[in-house]
Amino acid sequence: MHRFLPLLLFFMPFGLRAQTDSLTNEVGEDLLENFLQEQEEDTEFDYNDLFDDLDYLRRRPLDLNRATGADLDVFLFLNELQKNALLRYREEVGDLISIYELQAIPEFDLVAIKRMLPFVKVNEPGLLGFSKDYYIDEGKSEVLLRWSRILEDQKGYNIPDEATTSSRYFGSPDRLYLRYRYRLRNRISIGVTAEKDGGETFFRGSNKQGFDFYSAHLFFRDVNKHIKAIALGDFSVAMGQGLIIYQGFATRKSVFATTIKRSGRTLRQYSSVNEFDFFRGAGATFAFGKNWELTAFGSHRARDANLDAVAIDTLESPDELGAQFATSLQISGLHRTQAEIDDENAIRQTSAGGVLKYSQRRWHIALNGLYEHLDKPLQRSPALYNQFYFNGTNLANLSADYAFTFRNYHFFGETALSDNGALATLNGLLIGLDRRVDLALFYRNFPRDYQSLNPKPLAETTGARNEQGFYVGISMEPARQWRLNGYFDLWKHPWLRFGVDAPSNGYEWLVRLTFVQRKKMEAYAQVKHEVKEENSNVETGKTDPLVNRAITQARIHLSYKLSKTLEWRSRFDFGYYEKDGEKLKGISLFQDIIYKPLGFPVSFSTRFAIFDTDGYAIRFYSYENDVLNQFSVPAYYDRGNRFYLTAKYRINRNLTLEGRYARTVYPNVESIGTGLDEIRGDTRSEVKAQLRLSL
Repeated sequence: MHRFLPLLLFFMPFGLRAQTDSLTNEVGEDLLENFLQEQEEDTEFDYNDLFDDLDYLRRRPLDLNRATGADLDVFLFLNELQKNALLRYREEVGDLISIYELQAIPEFDLVAIKRMLPFVKVNEPGLLGFSKDYYIDEGKSEVLLRWSRILEDQKGYNIPDEATTSSRYFGSPDRLYLRYRYRLRNRISIGVTAEKDGGETFFRGSNKQGFDFYSAHLFFRDVNKHIKAIALGDFSVAMGQGLIIYQGFATRKSVFATTIKRSGRTLRQYSSVNEFDFFRGAGATFAFGKNWELTAFGSHRARDANLDAVAIDTLESPDELGAQFATSLQISGLHRTQAEIDDENAIRQTSAGGVLKYSQRRWHIALNGLYEHLDKPLQRSPALYNQFYFNGTNLANLSADYAFTFRNYHFFGETALSDNGALATLNGLLIGLDRRVDLALFYRNFPRDYQSLNPKPLAETTGARNEQGFYVGISMEPARQWRLNGYFDLWKHPWLRFGVDAPSNGYEWLVRLTFVQRKKMEAYAQVKHEVKEENSNVETGKTDPLVNRAITQARIHLSYKLSKTLEWRSRFDFGYYEKDGEKLKGISLFQDIIYKPLGFPVSFSTRFAIFDTDGYAIRFYSYENDVLNQFSVPAYYDRGNRFYLTAKYRINRNLTLEGRYARTVYPNVESIGTGLDEIRGDTRSEVKAQLRLSL
């Protein structure tokens, strides 16, 4: 029976009636699953405000007749050709009379339109002034309170106090989150965020001030015709295509194959709990005439860093503490053990920069500059692969970025210079070959010695260094209701990398065929294949020869409306992994039920998943519904099953209570996890509750 259960579960929905689909979490599902799959290391995702703007627009829809190009950047699933086409259509034809008029724009297909519908409207009167009633009627305040914890005992919480303090967690397993935010359309944002991770102390120990992390911002946009933005407190900066800096979430290669351009305003408010990827200080954007724009900012903040233990131990007196240096900058934001607390705020970073931009209707060019200073030198442990990485206290970067549209061609790119003389460049082209076919071409060349502290260009690896590559993406509508997306990426690394002891090569391709039956269902089939060179695991002597590591993963996915309030989703993943003659395989299957009644205060979503893989190397990432502003994208691997239930109760129009319970069972293991996170037993479960007050 167990052999036929996956097929039975998958095909059950096909006999049921369906109606219209609403955008649930399709965009996040595709972007985040691909983001984590493309990561070189398994890291926790922590950009809680990623879809803040979409959540706001769900309740305060964007007027398409007054939307600017920057306003459209919030729709991560749109490419530049689609954004420009909407603006051009409005310019040539006039205001839209209905949101369904988007179907008259050749670049917009049914999938893109369906994804936009919950967040847009047309023909809203212009905003007139800033009266008291305007602030009350249009402004929105929101308070979020969240609590969560792992239910099973983890090793780090069960070590006696008299044991070595560096090998236990000082705080409770409870994770706490508090956020207040006032928002006036896209004009004003005021917010305070606080968080305590599991294992961190609360109002004691190293956190006598309460929460472990605090963040606050005050942000104004379009103040008048000369002041386009003012940021005070915590804010994020995005320059060009990310060769110098691009703070916040930056998409990787994904099924949105032609959405390859970094876009958005230079300054943005910051309200996430990622504890390293932001600036703290002030910034402003000024407009000079119709075409010139200048952004300037400054930041000074503490950073977590690992200080060199040998240097500290050999100091003769406390007066010589200036001799300390950092071997790495930490990004986890966790301060649970003594070692993590010692790294907290160990180094101070001062940043200053600016952007000078000249824009016309169809093109722009910008000059970007960033200066970084660390109060203690960064000196990484020497190795062949990292000998060209940045070390020292001061780093300066300059770049120029451009974009212009000519008919159905959109060109963009950036070239950047680090102060050691290394020059990195990337250039892209989006082409509307036909009203049903879009093509993306993208070339990057990052030398091994290019240096920047936080670059995020579109690439195979992170760090914007030691990579040359060429990418081709296509999005086409071969027939009505059908959509084909795919890409092919070819790259090489001219120098060594971590775990790769010689220059290496690789390639990757993805194809997805989607069928959309409007008001009924959406289904797709997808295949992804990647081959890259890595060190062999077979002992052959002093050196490790390179061998190909190949991964192939295929997926069949169905979203099906059983009624206006009930949706059924099915997914079946299977894949293969091969390296050094070792062959691994795996499968994953889940069933979702999403219940969103009209006019009833309770809604919920639930999933049951089973998975069976030969190990972590053949894992499957699966996006899960969660409470507002939380993301759960666990990796399904080994053998087990997973269940979760997320429920929302709207107490009244202003107050909403959400809860979530998730459990994973690995029936053939004696413990789960490693180190201080180890759980004795075969079950790991988490509970979460959130209260949301909106005014």
